[in-house]
Amino acid sequence: MISATLYREGDNLTGYKAKGHSGWADAGGDIICAAVSVLTCNCVNSLEKICNVVPRITEENEKSGILAFELPERTEAENEKAQILMKSLKQGLSDLAASYPEYVRLSIQTLSH
Repeated sequence: MISATLYREGDNLTGYKAKGHSGWADAGGDIICAAVSVLTCNCVNSLEKICNVVPRITEENEKSGILAFELPERTEAENEKAQILMKSLKQGLSDLAASYPEYVRLSIQTLSH
């Protein structure tokens, strides 16, 4: 099971963490793990290239299936663009979790600072 968590502060999505493997198929042939990886990597790369917001990758371990990142401080304009990408990540993960509920779980955690 892949456990994916999006972190929220107020109205903003500010980070992400996923851990585990779906178990849908063997490594290298698992379309569920591949889908989560593509959604996440595309979000991180797009944040950097399109929004000029470089997420802090706090954990990355292919063997344990963990990837986590958080958004750095950003201007209002950068945040507006970043939120579109973060909401797109949320939508993709939500759709995947709805289609494959036995393999992907998505939660939203509100952070209090």
